[in-house]
Amino acid sequence: MEIFNFFGSLLGYLLWFFYKIINNYGVAIILFTIATKLLIFPFSVKQQKSMAATSKLAAKQKELQKKYGNDKQKLQIETEKLYEKEGVNPTGGCLTMFVPMLIMLGLYYTVLYPLSNAVHISAGAVSKATDMITQIPGISSMIDTKYAQIEIIKYYSGLKPFLTMFSGPELSRIELFSHGFKFLGLDLLNTPCNGSHIFATLFSSNLWIIPVACLVSSIATQYFTMKMQPGMQQQQGCMKFMMYFFPLLTAYWACIMPAAVGFYWFISTVVAFLQTLAMNRWYNPVDLTAVAEARHVALLQEEEAKLKPSPVYKSEKNIRPKSGAAKKG
Repeated sequence: MEIFNFFGSLLGYLLWFFYKIINNYGVAIILFTIATKLLIFPFSVKQQKSMAATSKLAAKQKELQKKYGNDKQKLQIETEKLYEKEGVNPTGGCLTMFVPMLIMLGLYYTVLYPLSNAVHISAGAVSKATDMITQIPGISSMIDTKYAQIEIIKYYSGLKPFLTMFSGPELSRIELFSHGFKFLGLDLLNTPCNGSHIFATLFSSNLWIIPVACLVSSIATQYFTMKMQPGMQQQQGCMKFMMYFFPLLTAYWACIMPAAVGFYWFISTVVAFLQTLAMNRWYNPVDLTAVAEARHVALLQEEEAKLKPSPVYKSEKNIRPKSGAAKKG
């Protein structure tokens, strides 16, 4: 988990940069999401090309399934040969599907530890503060120790007299941060529901809209993306699994994690769909498949041109003129 925490600290610099400009965490997350999508755009193009290449082989795969359907081992061997011959990696797009999840986990650690990863206060001072608030009578019973850093920001005005371990500039940053977590009536520092009683507590506040929005937007995005890119319907292995598993997983996480994480995922899904629309215009799978096929044919022709004529072919070529001359005589 330290890896994700380190990654969250790096993302925190970008998030804090946007927050200082806007002074609203929700808007900062929207700008942060757009920025990260631009950073991983090359991965998205690679995934699009991978899906187009896999779609190109769909017909040939069906032929192999008909021919070797009863021999699973032979089918696997012939399928691997087909991928190798066509220069296609069937799992080439899986890494690009994990990148958004890594960013979400990094953002989770940015939200979970805002003093360390967003405001970037020293670990020693943060540790003293989190230990201190668990010992204050009347307050320790109200806070969730798992989200101790979030609790410090949430109840900053009441805790300020006890936060003597922070310097003046650090207190100013914390205070600035504590005022910007309301977005369209939603408190992004709160959690939509209790992890052990999800359905009983889901509608206890207006934050239920975030996990529902995550689920609906993910399913709708998958549906329309598959309509625009029919090749996705032939995806195999981890890619197909992720397409159905992600919406449910992200909705569950949006329920049990601070609302800011679910809000990020919702915004990320919407931005990703808009990116898909743009990519479908400039990197259409049909066009990519045609280009890949043309390159493959050109490569085969180039390889054939390098092959030298066999000795048998040469001898036949030398014999034919003689036989023709004999006929003339």
